[in-house]
Amino acid sequence: MKTTFTYKQKFKQFMLILIPILVTQLGLFAMNLFDTMMSGHVSANDLAGVAIGSSIWLPVFTGLSGILLAITPIISQLIGANDKEKVPFTITQGIYVATFISVIVIVLGGLSIEPILKSMSLDSNVHHIAKQYLIALSIGMVPVFVSTVLRSFFDSLGQTRISMVIILVALPVNLLLNYILIFGKLGFPKLGGVGAGYATSITYWLLAMLAIIIVRTKQPFAQFFILKNFYRVSLVAWKEIFIIGLPIGFAIFFETSIFAAVTLLMSNFNTITIASHQAALNFASLLYMIPLSISLALTIVVGFEVGAKRLNDAKQYSILGISIALLMSVISALFVFFFRQEVANLYTNDKEVLLLTQQFLIFAIFFQLSDALQAPIQGALRGFKDVNTTFVMAFVSYWIIGLPLGYYLANFTEFGAFGYWIGLIAGLAAGAIGLSFRLFQVQRKYKSIYEKS
Repeated sequence: MKTTFTYKQKFKQFMLILIPILVTQLGLFAMNLFDTMMSGHVSANDLAGVAIGSSIWLPVFTGLSGILLAITPIISQLIGANDKEKVPFTITQGIYVATFISVIVIVLGGLSIEPILKSMSLDSNVHHIAKQYLIALSIGMVPVFVSTVLRSFFDSLGQTRISMVIILVALPVNLLLNYILIFGKLGFPKLGGVGAGYATSITYWLLAMLAIIIVRTKQPFAQFFILKNFYRVSLVAWKEIFIIGLPIGFAIFFETSIFAAVTLLMSNFNTITIASHQAALNFASLLYMIPLSISLALTIVVGFEVGAKRLNDAKQYSILGISIALLMSVISALFVFFFRQEVANLYTNDKEVLLLTQQFLIFAIFFQLSDALQAPIQGALRGFKDVNTTFVMAFVSYWIIGLPLGYYLANFTEFGAFGYWIGLIAGLAAGAIGLSFRLFQVQRKYKSIYEKS
């Protein structure tokens, strides 16, 4: 990270940080995307089973990753304040936290998977595929969260290109493993959608190993001696991580778990509707990687400027990030509108699923337009370590506004399954408005503090 003085310099530095983050997030999401797409070419049951398993896994993955994202603003502010000696201790504690919560979730998941799936009244084949897919994914849970901590460390130093390189190495491996295990190639049994879970877990282990090798051997990371010195568990450090990370994690969990809730509620519809909804939602989630990446980049640059007490620079970065997100959202909307048939073809050969998926994709356009505003604002607020408001707004916008409205529209109007999407779009828009006001408040607060100091 370098100090910048003009918008041109900020734009250049922001893009140098953003583009690798975007490639990394797209790569991580592509694993889930490949799972869903490739499984859909086995059968509609495999598509529905993997899609439902993914809808349960993604809230857990993103929510826990959100907790660990606390490492980014903590390290960014340490670097901005030139307090580097605390970095290796903080990273080690983050790894301890990642391992701890992974083990807890594996245990709780083992107890709850069957009751959750039974409550959805699924076809027996879909139920089996979803369960076995989740069991396969659990094998890679510890390494994927450890790699999340190390990726946050890379990113907090502005070295986002490293995370990009790691994912670009791992992604072809994941695709090859999917091909082998899903379709039964090279002498392996044909596992269908379940094979996708094993392929992804193996790739998670590869991600962790590559991250560990780089952090121990490559500069500028090796100078911090990460994983070379032993540190005892520090409840004080855990407390800081959880104070910042839990609101981030819950905010992301509330946002992603709402889709699992909608999927559960939509189990009353037929398999064609479930598969179509999940295919469109999967692609909408892919588009969300753009504003999410901008959000992650804003956390880094805003955190760096706040740590150095340069409030005006932090505000300029916020404006820059939000503007880029809105522009990319318009481009994405046009792409989905004109190429929705081609997008649907990626997921299925079934004519009924194909036609219904295209209809759901129209709603995805409005969904990602709202995301383009609220996600970058969340990232800017996290750069200020202001995380509680995003947590509250996520809960209110999705669970108080979005889900009840969606349930009403889906069950008591002619909108049917589309009603859930309309409700979620309304919730997103409400959240974006609330977060905008909060960002203005936080900026004024910091300005007052800096003027007095």
